[in-house]
Amino acid sequence: MLIKLLLLDFDGTLADTRRANTLAYIDALAEEGYTLDEETYVRKYFGLRCPEFLRDIGFTDPADIERIRRRKIELYPSHFDTVSLNRPLWEFVCDFRRKGGRAWVVSTGHADNVSNAMRHLGIADGFDGIVTGDMVERSKPAPDCFLRVMEIEGVKPEETLIFEDSATGLEAARRSGAPYIKVTL
Repeated sequence: MLIKLLLLDFDGTLADTRRANTLAYIDALAEEGYTLDEETYVRKYFGLRCPEFLRDIGFTDPADIERIRRRKIELYPSHFDTVSLNRPLWEFVCDFRRKGGRAWVVSTGHADNVSNAMRHLGIADGFDGIVTGDMVERSKPAPDCFLRVMEIEGVKPEETLIFEDSATGLEAARRSGAPYIKVTL
């Protein structure tokens, strides 16, 4: 079957944003009096939705979680000097789209974070759409975000190719029924 649709995770797949995300969380949490080191965040929490991550480290008040989430979003662009594009994958996407294929970014990240980073990298207009974790009821590892885009585009799982990096994202890809490729930056 012919592949008609590419679905790409953003953080850790299309772009190396690990350090920028980590530093923004470290800064936001430091303002709250909480100390988090880079290694712990990357090992345990990278790829989780913000509320799940914050609950796991002990924040339970929804107002606190929302305040920290918003502050992280504000601080994130100050670390864009550490963000880099996965250029070979980006070039593949551009070639695929030139040949008539469709491509979407599908991320657990917040829409503002993903959009801001894409603008910074100069790739904001390079996709047919974006679905983020805050746009679906169940985020990865549930396949909802992938299935939603397939439905919007009118394609079957076997006509879709997913690029992912994290165990959570790979599980969502597997559950979607589409073929997928693990990306390691």
